[in-house]
Amino acid sequence: MELDTGICDELLKTTRAVRKRLDLTRPVPKEIIQECLEIAVQAPTGSNSQGWRWLIVDEPEKRKALADLYRKAGEPYLTGASEQANQGDDIQTQRVFNSAVYLMDHLHEVPVHVIPCLTGNAPSGAMGAGYFASIYPAVWSFQLALRARGLGSCLTTLHLAHAEEAAKLLNIPQDVTQTALLPVAYTLGTNFKAASRPPIEEITHWNSW
Repeated sequence: MELDTGICDELLKTTRAVRKRLDLTRPVPKEIIQECLEIAVQAPTGSNSQGWRWLIVDEPEKRKALADLYRKAGEPYLTGASEQANQGDDIQTQRVFNSAVYLMDHLHEVPVHVIPCLTGNAPSGAMGAGYFASIYPAVWSFQLALRARGLGSCLTTLHLAHAEEAAKLLNIPQDVTQTALLPVAYTLGTNFKAASRPPIEEITHWNSW
């Protein structure tokens, strides 16, 4: 099968970190999440370990508890960073931090929280890099699959500052490592655009630095 590079490129370029444009009122069917996960687990893993595990949280009480942990970790950082960004001239940075504060304030309302996990505990050094490299390709594939179906998400890690509390809340075994939290919802509109990025010539080196 020959792929349509135009469609593929558009999907890759316009899958954004979505915060303010998450639809907080529209339910997300379980079947959609499962369908996107079926795609996600086709992503490669180190040594074909296939150690990913996915914890889906859609119960309101547990979403609220996770949002409280997220706020406990994020409020001191995000509030100060947002205020500092708003005093500057970088509009894009202002938007990022303002939307991050918005997500913190509304995380409990996002209909589905997805926590990608890995079996085992994260090793240190180079082995640690390989360990986490076995989850993030799948996470990105999951986000692409969501985008193709009119949903959005963003990769967050703030709740990991209180990972033990989250593990207790969700009965996560001690030999399983949480790697992120993705708030998932349908998006308000689908007209996302490619973001502003520096020219490739400025950030690419061939054969030596």
